Amino acid sequence: MMNPLFSKRLLCMVSLSLALPWFAVAADMPAASPASKGLVAERLTRIRPVIQTEIDAKRMPGAVLLIARKGAVVHTEVVGLQDPASGKPLKRDSLFRAYSMTKPMVSVLAMMMVEEGQLQLADPVGKFLPALANMQVLANPADASSTTVNAVRQITVYDLLRHTSGLTYAEFTRSPSMKSAYQQAGLFAPEAPSLWITLTPEQQVEAFAKAPLQWQPGSTWEYGLSTDLLGRVLEVVGKKPLGSLLEEKLIKPLGMKDTHFVVPANKADRLAQALAIDPLTKAPMPAMLDVTKVQGNDSGGAGLSTTADDYLRFCQMLLNGGSLDGRRYLSRSTVALMTADHLGPKVATPLQPGELLMGVQGYTFGLGFMVRQGAGMASVAGSEGDYAWAGAGGTFFWIDPKEQLIGVLMAQTPGPIRQYYRRMVKQLVYQALE
Repeated sequence: MMNPLFSKRLLCMVSLSLALPWFAVAADMPAASPASKGLVAERLTRIRPVIQTEIDAKRMPGAVLLIARKGAVVHTEVVGLQDPASGKPLKRDSLFRAYSMTKPMVSVLAMMMVEEGQLQLADPVGKFLPALANMQVLANPADASSTTVNAVRQITVYDLLRHTSGLTYAEFTRSPSMKSAYQQAGLFAPEAPSLWITLTPEQQVEAFAKAPLQWQPGSTWEYGLSTDLLGRVLEVVGKKPLGSLLEEKLIKPLGMKDTHFVVPANKADRLAQALAIDPLTKAPMPAMLDVTKVQGNDSGGAGLSTTADDYLRFCQMLLNGGSLDGRRYLSRSTVALMTADHLGPKVATPLQPGELLMGVQGYTFGLGFMVRQGAGMASVAGSEGDYAWAGAGGTFFWIDPKEQLIGVLMAQTPGPIRQYYRRMVKQLVYQALE
């Protein structure tokens, strides 16, 4: 029988320039001079002109960039416009649609609940959502009229965290059969690619049960709706809406005061907007998610809005090995587990995580993040073991344990140019290291 939680629509509303001189007080973390943390101040001055060039060329409306090293903010850029239509300038506390940067937070929440003994990574999803116990799988995803076969095993919580569940995004999949199946199940429509976010949790689970999987569980890394389904699992386990669980266990304790599934009315004027025209395709920019309105469900894969300072606190907790300001959220061993290689040689990667995020190879996937496999295996600056993720709206973060370095980029650049900006920012930051 479906958990009673899914009989109700979730209405949870999670209640929560210039480069700054080194002595300025950061909003949420201490500030330090670049030199005191091993960065060259003169080289950091290269960042702003590069971003400004993109703004002047009308390829980017604006950006907030925070760089932290060894526990302190060493450089901040706030450049450009919050709203290109009105000309409103961007501010450090501007709100950005995080889209898939929601996923790492939900993944951390899941691992917190694993640590509490509420569930295990090896648990089958059918244990919590019986409708998903016996799934069908496309026999040949490349065949537009593919038949289905029985799944060789159930999807597990582990599969959801590492995106080996067989779920996908209909708007991105290369399989016409999957696109058609998701459309028939009510998860996708050409005119409404994010139809799945308008469904109630109960409707969403029913739709997942109707559609086949693209791949056998555990066989292939396929980026998609796995974290959304993980959110439904956590709701059953925690007996609360996902937004409430996140707020109670992570958002509020971390002091993420501007992170919400629904942006409150008194903060709506701080919401950053994208350009009207895609700078590469020259087509009208697709409408972004209206984060000022309640959706059908709390989307674990795409629903949050946040600020650069809020997300930096989340990143610093992870870099610290699971603790911040004297409070422990995860054990050091769990953070190490999440940032290890969970694909290995046996999991197929038709599109590697780094190719999806930045257009580069050299990254595997952990439990909620992509992870760099070696110092020289990717055509972008970084260190072996650095981990990262990003959002379709243009946001991006990375954490480099070796260098004790964090970068958080907040921008609303939802077009394909966002891959370029992620590479650009990493390059500009790493060149400033001593």
